[in-house]
Amino acid sequence: MSELLKITDLNVEFVTRRGTIKAAQDINLTVAPGEVLGLVGESGAGKSTIGNAIVDLLEHPGRVAGGSIMFQGEEIRGRTEAEMRSIRGDRIGMIFQDPQTALNPLMTIGDQLVETIIKTRGYDQKRAVECAIELLEGVGIDNADLRLKAYPHQFSGGMRQRVVIALALAGKPDLVIADEPTTALDVSIQAQILDLIKQLCEERQLGVIIVTHDIGVIASIATRVAVMYRGKIVETGKVAQILGDPQHEYTKALISAVPRADKKYHRFEAVDYIEGGASRKPIDIATHWLGKARHQSEDETPAVSVKNLDLSFTLQNALLKKNRKMLRAVNDVNFDIKPGETFGIVGESGSGKSTIARLISGLYTPDHGEISIQGQSVLGNQRDPQVKQARRKLQMIFQDPYSSLNSRMNVMNIVAEPIRFYKLTSSEAETRQIVGDLLDHVGLGAAVANRYPHEFSGGQRQRISIARALATRPQILICDEPTSALDVSIQAQILNLLKDLQEDLGLTMLFISHDLPVIRQTCDRIAVMRSGQICELAETEELFNNPQHEYSKHLLGLMPKLDLLG
Repeated sequence: MSELLKITDLNVEFVTRRGTIKAAQDINLTVAPGEVLGLVGESGAGKSTIGNAIVDLLEHPGRVAGGSIMFQGEEIRGRTEAEMRSIRGDRIGMIFQDPQTALNPLMTIGDQLVETIIKTRGYDQKRAVECAIELLEGVGIDNADLRLKAYPHQFSGGMRQRVVIALALAGKPDLVIADEPTTALDVSIQAQILDLIKQLCEERQLGVIIVTHDIGVIASIATRVAVMYRGKIVETGKVAQILGDPQHEYTKALISAVPRADKKYHRFEAVDYIEGGASRKPIDIATHWLGKARHQSEDETPAVSVKNLDLSFTLQNALLKKNRKMLRAVNDVNFDIKPGETFGIVGESGSGKSTIARLISGLYTPDHGEISIQGQSVLGNQRDPQVKQARRKLQMIFQDPYSSLNSRMNVMNIVAEPIRFYKLTSSEAETRQIVGDLLDHVGLGAAVANRYPHEFSGGQRQRISIARALATRPQILICDEPTSALDVSIQAQILNLLKDLQEDLGLTMLFISHDLPVIRQTCDRIAVMRSGQICELAETEELFNNPQHEYSKHLLGLMPKLDLLG
């Protein structure tokens, strides 16, 4: 049997009150044992729809309207739910895009893994626990025996993604459908996961469909690639052929949006072919409400100063201190961020970079150390007017635009909430006018104010998050992986937007990312973190051209090679 999976003339549609949406049209794909098929395209192109259709997990009102899905020589379209349950997990594994929603928040990681292993492999409890530990170690999680007892919220985004991958491999499937499997992972863990997938493909002749917006991942692992646009496959072929000499205009536009690691540009290239790009309404910053907070100080006071910062988390509690097991997440960290600069922090998942962001923003309290915003210490009494005023100057854009917005609030109330909290306006009419201006300024338009988060794409939701962050007229933005969940063209739009806002408003930015090419294009200086410590701090071009620390060299050496892009 030469084909593990064969899809013929597949059509998927969603019947709504506004008409029928054709999410996938006339799809023809094959996957052979030991082959990795890359499926690439923009949000809404239909990539994930195909994966969900294969395992019959389409959300209502989605349905397969026609076509054939042959798996290991058998037609699996039209199987009963009981029959599909015996196929999912055991014969076809699924790595879902959002690890936060793919894991049960009420069960420990160990319980979820052990339950899956017992169900799919038939192991007893003891052997299943041993297997669970092996799986966690295999996807790069340290202290696996202890982490089995942890809950999903106690893991970073990247570590949760690794757990989801371990769950997908628990049943020893013959086909794995990986929906953005490396989105939340840093380059070293991404390399481990891609190497693991390659190894499984070679040793077990595992077939893989990898859905991703990351062209670097496609170049690193895929055997063939299919490019999707508006529910159709517009181009397919060998990776070298598609990435090295794309024929379709959409493919050319998609590749042009990939951030380069070998050189720095002032702005990301515009992707004119791809629809959905938003245009900002021009305003006169000098007289506008937003511009009133522009930082004009010419003194040498750092915008943010961090001194001797320490924070530890308890991995295993005990009555006696000697029996407790602690994780030192941040270990004697020191740095200053200059007014108007973009300061980047890069490192592996669990290195402490997001923890530092939460410490500076006030979401965590350090065990030791000092944090100052424009010379004002912010670790004192949080009711102190000076501390409160300093805190208002700093806002945060979170990693996940799906979970960082309240789904029960419309956009007007989401963006207006910080304005009302800090009493920045004298009337509700003024608040609404400002919210409209903010939505215009981030390229959404005031007309969307009455819509809800679920009505927007991921990139649009991140624009809403940016508008909300700007609502207090901050002088400092913390951007914690702001584009990790976005495809490349939307990422380019968001990063260009942040650069424009920085120039318009004189913003200072702390930019945290695992994506080294994005860090190079965005930041002025970079701190490289490992195990809670800064191991190197340098100007961006100096770090990329002449790294001094062995770990920095290691990270840079793991970046996916995009030689095919020219």
